[in-house]
Amino acid sequence: MRRFPLAAAAVAAFLVAALLLPLASAATSGASGNAAPAAAKAKAKAPAAPPAPPNITALMSKGGCKAFASLVTKSPDALSTFQSAVSGGVTAFCPTDDALRRFMPSYKNLTDDGKASLLLFHAVPVYYTLGSLKSSNGPMNTLATDGASRNYNFTVQNVGDQVSIRTEASDAVARVRDTVYDKDPVAIYAVDAVLEPVELFEPAEAPAPAPAPVADAPKAASAKKGKRKPQRHVADAPGPAGDDDAAAADQGKNAKKNAATGGGACTRWLAAAAVAVTAAALV
Repeated sequence: MRRFPLAAAAVAAFLVAALLLPLASAATSGASGNAAPAAAKAKAKAPAAPPAPPNITALMSKGGCKAFASLVTKSPDALSTFQSAVSGGVTAFCPTDDALRRFMPSYKNLTDDGKASLLLFHAVPVYYTLGSLKSSNGPMNTLATDGASRNYNFTVQNVGDQVSIRTEASDAVARVRDTVYDKDPVAIYAVDAVLEPVELFEPAEAPAPAPAPVADAPKAASAKKGKRKPQRHVADAPGPAGDDDAAAADQGKNAKKNAATGGGACTRWLAAAAVAVTAAALV
């Protein structure tokens, strides 16, 4: 009789557990189900991290401008300016390794500030596609500009599809040979010569003016036209005698008269002398 109450209590506890477990499980699953969508929504609202800016010196190295990229890396001022310009847009003109090798003796003679200015002279703070460069003729302001007194500009000139860059310090032009990288906001083009700013190098001498053309000597008459016939010279008719002519005529008459008079006197003197000689002989 004492065992019955114990058995009944065990049965009752089992029934209560059977009823409560499903309810607890449902509550737990519901709570976890609500937490998962909330976490997913929070993750979706987080802004995506911006892409890292391109490494401009690494891109130059891959595009045949390894020597130029190395010089930029070794110049703290040039490197920091290039990196800062990338985010706002930049177009760089990097000399090829062959072009820079020929220029290195001149580069070594520059000061550290001069070297940095030369490197920054090869970029403009604007993103240009190759097509936009072909339609842009005129001066451009470079990253080396430092106030109004130091412009550091170069001039873009286009002949057909060829994009060229000219500076006042050199007669030669640098030509764009290849597109190294072109993706907004960075463009890099390989050029076949180092750009020399007039702020660092002497301006190119103006060519001497060409001498004025010398007039040709008059040419002889063409044989086809024949020789000119000699012209006869006709003496002019005598004009009226002038005072000079009359004086000359008078002098001639006087000369004849004097000659005649002098001849007669001489004859009479000889005759008188002969008579005197004869008379003396007779005595």
